[in-house]
Amino acid sequence: MNLNRRELLQATLLTSAAHSLNAAETLDLAAIEHDRALKAADKYLTEQPVTVTASGSPRSAGGPHDFFSEGDYWWPDPKNPDGPYIQRDGMTNPDNFVEHRRAMVRLSLIVPALAAAWKITQQRKYSDHAARHLRAWFIEDATHMNPSLLYSQAIKGKFTGRGIGIIDTLHLVEVARAASRLDLAVADLAGVRKWFETYTNWMNTHEYGIAERDAKNNHGTCWVTQVAAFSELTGDSKLAAYCRSRFMTVLIPNQQAANGSFPQELARTKPYGYSLFNLDALAIIAQTLDLWKWRMSDGRGMAKAMEYMYPFMQDKKTWPLPPDVMYDKEWPVRQPCLIFGGLALGKPEYIALWRKLNPDPTVEEVLRNYPVRQPLLWV
Repeated sequence: MNLNRRELLQATLLTSAAHSLNAAETLDLAAIEHDRALKAADKYLTEQPVTVTASGSPRSAGGPHDFFSEGDYWWPDPKNPDGPYIQRDGMTNPDNFVEHRRAMVRLSLIVPALAAAWKITQQRKYSDHAARHLRAWFIEDATHMNPSLLYSQAIKGKFTGRGIGIIDTLHLVEVARAASRLDLAVADLAGVRKWFETYTNWMNTHEYGIAERDAKNNHGTCWVTQVAAFSELTGDSKLAAYCRSRFMTVLIPNQQAANGSFPQELARTKPYGYSLFNLDALAIIAQTLDLWKWRMSDGRGMAKAMEYMYPFMQDKKTWPLPPDVMYDKEWPVRQPCLIFGGLALGKPEYIALWRKLNPDPTVEEVLRNYPVRQPLLWV
């Protein structure tokens, strides 16, 4: 029987949908993640909350409740050691203040793991302990973090804070996801939602937030990633719609080349790591807003991005560009784009690779660029 063009397209779409459904039906993610999630959660049951108020830096222009960090690639000038810092792209200065970032990454490890264990077991100890951390960070007067990022990615002698520092709160994306899936007390959930509402409003109105939204590379992506995730928690359908539109009209058209790559990331001194990072951030948006199968008329979209990057995740030796100047050997890990894309696009090979990769890296730089680690909260 001959099929016309429209019928062939419909048949292709139906086949793709069937493959996606079959992949989701046959993958027992809870069984795969059971031991890993519970091992982590049981360890975290003994961990007490540590927020931004537990440490500080004399170089911060903010107060004890303000998040502070310093630009990673900025170093003392050998010609003027006491003067403004100078940039060395891709080279992380180990002497910069990172304690607040470490505390936030710690939160992003603890709360999602506890939420995953709660989802698997329905044991209250996991949800209750996660609630302690959420209250400490977002509600309690003595320890909460202010819902703004005025002093992030500061540069000595140049800036007390910068818009690009908003990328530091990418680690709250999975925390927000976890909060919406825990069995929280009404007052706790309301308090957490209020914090994220206030912070998201700041991201949309302050000059730092606007500058970050308009960034042309992974920073612009991560703004949308965060706002999409936070608006899901707060129930803000207008912001979710805005993020969907921005993904389709700004991020993909302006960042993705015809072959699926991200030229802005390829131009960096760590092109492999940045390409993975941007792809994962886009994957989180696609997973949050159901955009995996959307594509532009020229074919650009998430499927094209995965087609480009998957071979280099499968066999890194085929990567055509120079190795990253730092942490090249540490990538890839269990990238969320693989599990999300494998299920949504009906690509079992993506899922197979995801299962082979390291789900729990310990290198600090890798953890900083790997914000989603509990797929049970997303699938």
